Amino acid sequence: MDQAEQLRNVIKQKNLASTSGSARVVTITSGKGGVGKSNTAVNMAVWLRKMGKKVIIFDADIGLANVEVMLGAIPKYNLTDLIYKGRNIKEIVTWGPMDIGFISGGSGIASLNNLSKNQLSFLVHSLEELNEMADVIIVDTGAGISDYVLEFVLASPEILLVTTPDPSSLTDSYSLLKILHRNPFFSKENTKIHVVVNKVHRKEEGEAIFAKLNSVVGRFLNGDVNFIGMIPQDSDMDIAVRSQKIVSLEKPNAISSRAYEVLTGNFVNGENKQAAMRKGITQLFSSFLSRKSK
Repeated sequence: MDQAEQLRNVIKQKNLASTSGSARVVTITSGKGGVGKSNTAVNMAVWLRKMGKKVIIFDADIGLANVEVMLGAIPKYNLTDLIYKGRNIKEIVTWGPMDIGFISGGSGIASLNNLSKNQLSFLVHSLEELNEMADVIIVDTGAGISDYVLEFVLASPEILLVTTPDPSSLTDSYSLLKILHRNPFFSKENTKIHVVVNKVHRKEEGEAIFAKLNSVVGRFLNGDVNFIGMIPQDSDMDIAVRSQKIVSLEKPNAISSRAYEVLTGNFVNGENKQAAMRKGITQLFSSFLSRKSK
């Protein structure tokens, strides 16, 4: 019995197909590094908390620890400790400012495709508990189009793509979308792709960048993307980034902070039918593992 079949049996046995009580999952990604992906994740988390939502950030970036540095939440345990060392899901959640939860994937992500049936069962059960702890789970991936980034993006019902006015950022964003659309596991009907344009100098610039990206996606990929917002570059943002702080916490009235508030409001209020039919973090990992085992 291969891992994909094992996983399907585990989920069936635990009757986890029901979507009731599942958290809304959004995976934040980018075509290249340095565009503000992790910054977007933590600032969204702040405004989601201010809107009364329970939030957990899952850090799926194997190489960097940007989120934990900005949250000031150094994890004692990570996904590896959950899978191999007998820790429970509550023990690997580190709580940061405003009770924003944080889970470090650590090296546990790289070993997800080598789990035994018992380990799969334990992981699925644990992740179902996580669904009950959060209204929104933000998955922060690594930048670019590595295999693991692509797997998380493919598994997610909602994707938030961060780009900037820099021509190379726009090109890399389109490249990621092209690879995504051409993957046989990608479902345009069941995936919502949001776009945020970061580091803009004026409103018209952000709108033009999105229009250009949406145009080429429609023309060459027969798809579309949703404009969720833009974040202006300002001095308060510059200071927060250099200090590895969260601008929405340090300067909540800064123009960039208010832009994150609008972006988050658009995310919350724009939850459409397919997003409302969410399957939660359990199903995201189920999709991830099923493909990795093939």
